[in-house]
Amino acid sequence: MNVKVLHRVSYGIYIVCSRKNGKINGQIVNTVFQITSQPPQMGISINKQNLTHEFISSSKVFSIAILSRDTPPKFIGQFGFKSGREIDKFKGVNYKLGKTGAPLILDHTIGFIECEVVNSIDCGTHTMFIGKIVDAEIINENAEPLTYDFYHKELKLKVPKTATTYIEEK
Repeated sequence: MNVKVLHRVSYGIYIVCSRKNGKINGQIVNTVFQITSQPPQMGISINKQNLTHEFISSSKVFSIAILSRDTPPKFIGQFGFKSGREIDKFKGVNYKLGKTGAPLILDHTIGFIECEVVNSIDCGTHTMFIGKIVDAEIINENAEPLTYDFYHKELKLKVPKTATTYIEEK
């Protein structure tokens, strides 16, 4: 079986954020998808080891920043290869708090979606959170989205072991 075929599934690259007890955190994800149109709901998949998982589980809110194709690798690394337990991922980042109190990333973002969790599904290493959209805005109408394919082929970036699409090299 060649699991690398999973790299051919179309994905975007996003930052999912949440809050807990006055603190905020966010992480890079590629598993974001619309579940329904009425009511509008989104699904995300978050590794149970990640701090963002703890924040979403506690606060029952999350935000999604749709990253633009021109997002610098350093910015992706700030949210994707470091833990919010060790650093302030928002240092030097332009953001605001949304209606739910979840942070909304404004840098390198095409738009944001803000959700309240209505359901969650245990998926082993990850939890799929389903959220009802409570707010959404377009920030940069002209930007192209950052895709998983571009991330790998053009930026030549890796994925961390906690990513939904991590494949162990042999």
